[in-house]
Amino acid sequence: MRNSFIISIKASLIIVYLVIAAGSVVRMTGSGMGCPDWPKCFGYWIPPTDRNQLDWKPNHEYLNGQVIILDEELRVAKNDFYSNSKYNPKNWQFYTQHDYAFFNPYHTWIEYLNRLLGALAGLVVLIMTILSFWMRQQKKIIPIISFLILLGMGFQAWLGKTVVDSNLLPYRVTIHMTMALIIVLALIFLFFISQRKISPITSSPLIKVLAIVALSLTLFQIGLGTQVRQFIDLKMHNLANHEWLNPVPMKFYVHRSLSLLVLGVHLILFWILRKMKLNLRVFNQILGLIGLEIFTG
Repeated sequence: MRNSFIISIKASLIIVYLVIAAGSVVRMTGSGMGCPDWPKCFGYWIPPTDRNQLDWKPNHEYLNGQVIILDEELRVAKNDFYSNSKYNPKNWQFYTQHDYAFFNPYHTWIEYLNRLLGALAGLVVLIMTILSFWMRQQKKIIPIISFLILLGMGFQAWLGKTVVDSNLLPYRVTIHMTMALIIVLALIFLFFISQRKISPITSSPLIKVLAIVALSLTLFQIGLGTQVRQFIDLKMHNLANHEWLNPVPMKFYVHRSLSLLVLGVHLILFWILRKMKLNLRVFNQILGLIGLEIFTG
């Protein structure tokens, strides 16, 4: 059972990373409002593929909650009915969460696949949580953390709904992303404490201080990066792209310069560990990822 539980943690980590990657694709392609409602997509469990599927049609069966686009507005069916030869406004209500009423099949299916991955992640975490109760004799905290991660996944799904309802309000996108990182952190911690034997490395007060500083700077840098992104989000819809950084906010310069400090602290840690003949492969990978992050930024 222990091996099954460890496999479930690894599977949860992989699928959560895939959801984060899918969320990044959604963000890069501007597909966040590809499905303007939640949890369905235009009122369907399987979203439409063509714009005319969202037009009002005479003598057509509509189910409660299905959505049409009429006069550039979303209308939601109040109940199950068959339409007559003329549009009857009594059968429909306006969608009041936001006023976004556009259909792009590519955006819709990118967002839909992102949601499917999210649902799969929730299922995998649920299985992990069930398996964790067989681990309570090893460490009582394991099922507690597993259950908290499951609650976190539910909360994350609700956050996704609020992001859509707000028409991608920047600060809600930030909270949504932050929660994803917290879930990843919790899964990594759960994997760590589930090991039978944990072999501590030889350390020193300097290494501990540098590790805390490195972690704090990295988290602060991530938070600052979300603030820069929020600033761009607010500018990009109203200004041409060459005016997004005019004037350039101080947070942009701090974020750009702080990346070098983050890299520097990790390089010092790397040098000390090598000097102690502790060639930790995972730390080498972390250092490579930090360098890649600076390059892509």
